[in-house]
Amino acid sequence: MILKFRRNQPAVTPRIPPGLRVYAIGDIHGRADLLEAAAGKIARDSRDAPRTLTIFLGDYIDRGRDSAAVLERLSKRDFPTDFVALRGNHEQTMLDALDDPRIFEFWRRYGAVETLASYGVDVADVMRGAGFVEARDELRRKAPPEHIAFLKALPLSHEIGDYFFCHAGVKPGRPLSAQEPRDLMFIRREFLDSAEWRSKVIVHGHTPVEAPEFRANRINLDTGAYATNRLTCLALEEDRQWILE
Repeated sequence: MILKFRRNQPAVTPRIPPGLRVYAIGDIHGRADLLEAAAGKIARDSRDAPRTLTIFLGDYIDRGRDSAAVLERLSKRDFPTDFVALRGNHEQTMLDALDDPRIFEFWRRYGAVETLASYGVDVADVMRGAGFVEARDELRRKAPPEHIAFLKALPLSHEIGDYFFCHAGVKPGRPLSAQEPRDLMFIRREFLDSAEWRSKVIVHGHTPVEAPEFRANRINLDTGAYATNRLTCLALEEDRQWILE
């Protein structure tokens, strides 16, 4: 089923360059099964598209059971279209924890245990708030180098036509070209509460919502896949927008 949205759109409808269909996918959070389902939907939907590109909005790991499987697929670029994968706050935190095991105390509160377990790391001590150095060292041994290289190479944003894609959002009052990395990955209320209209619509995830949220200045695609079993995919072509259901 295709759901189309036009509510709260600005007077000038944002557009994608002709001849291109873009898909944007919200936070995956270790749900390799939902990623597989999304790939199938996109493969079917894109049959009549002359050129396609998928944008992943970040947060591929944590909370769900299959973070390693998600990174394995994306790092091998096993997907029916070309894609750009953006960096989310969870990927940044994993990279930080690999450099500094003290970050594990923060990381374990929102998904490290599931990610570590998906790589076969012993999480018994981590669950008790201990053994961070040992867990970091074991993760370094067990995570394929290709996964780490993939994470390190993730860009923070991508622009196509009248759309700006990032994980969390943008700092109000600051040009898109001057956004800080932390805001692109972590910002919430200041961005979500802002009605500031820019030259581009911000397509983001990071903050779970019950259904895709369409505002005049932004589109939120994080529908809490790890808990709701709903991984949202937005399709954009010329001036059209639709959700793959």
